Amino acid sequence: MSFFRDKTILVTGGTGSIGSEVVRQLLSLKPKAIRVLSRDEHKQYLFQQELGPDAQPVVRYLLGDIRDYPRLLRALEGVDFVFHCAAYKHVPFCEYNSFEAVKTNVIGTQNLVDAAITQGVSRVLLISTDKAASPSNVMGATKLLAEKMMTSAMHFAGSKPIRFASVRFGNVLASRGSVLPLFCKQIERGGPITVTDPDMIRFFMSIPQAVSLLFRAMERMEGGELFILKMPVLRLGDMIDVLVEELAPRFGHDPHAIKRQVIGARPGEKTEEILMTREESQYAVEENDMFVVRPPILLANGEWSEADKKGTIRNGDAAHVQPLSKDQIRTMLSDVLSEYFRASKMHS
Repeated sequence: MSFFRDKTILVTGGTGSIGSEVVRQLLSLKPKAIRVLSRDEHKQYLFQQELGPDAQPVVRYLLGDIRDYPRLLRALEGVDFVFHCAAYKHVPFCEYNSFEAVKTNVIGTQNLVDAAITQGVSRVLLISTDKAASPSNVMGATKLLAEKMMTSAMHFAGSKPIRFASVRFGNVLASRGSVLPLFCKQIERGGPITVTDPDMIRFFMSIPQAVSLLFRAMERMEGGELFILKMPVLRLGDMIDVLVEELAPRFGHDPHAIKRQVIGARPGEKTEEILMTREESQYAVEENDMFVVRPPILLANGEWSEADKKGTIRNGDAAHVQPLSKDQIRTMLSDVLSEYFRASKMHS
């Protein structure tokens, strides 16, 4: 039986790339109700049209902002599980509007913690980012603080039987605001492709893969953990080469005529990302597809018991992970590129 069967689930940021896929996948798992909370009524309308009338008995569309504590209180009434996807995620925008990022990513998360405890929610899972590991920008710093707040909420909740945890992953292929749709549009127009640095390396994963692992984290969380999902590493220059080879001919362009324009790193960007810090790795267990970190504040004497030491931790630094070959990138992107080409033809 599905872990989510007959449960009422709230998805904050439920019309975003990750949140909407959470909703789509939950629908097949027979929940009692799914509440989609987001600020944008137009995206709510489009999502409602996409899901169609068959989803109407289960999916409820709630307008609201996680900055608004009274709204969260009402939205969380009778809720069992929360996927907390709402956040400001664009690194440059957060650099230039830093306190707006704080109000949503930090204060909004605390509002959710408070409201979830008050309303008797069972589990809350925060969706975070690898940019929270040793952050060099405002967005990463706010998400790191949000992760810490989810862990400390296990003490803050007192005797209430509620579990909080976080999932950290990197760039999600084809998500809104990711570089992949931008590169595809630039190739469709015939170039140039604007790339910050072709030697920049990033962790990537697909949206469905990310969500399936979110479900596993929600099901197995004991409280306070940080689940760090393993992801392949891509070199941006290699990904661009594959995109040009695959997409340019489909849109009637000569791949050799597509120019690359190096524009340099944006404010706050790193050349190399890491999945976790050296300090976090001391409290991590490695599994096949993720690391599980239990922070010292939740461990007796700040140490693992011998029974908990199940794996050997490898380096979580992208620089020490072998990047995918171009053929591997091509395989990983095949479905995404076919969908992009299909959608572009429909709109042309």
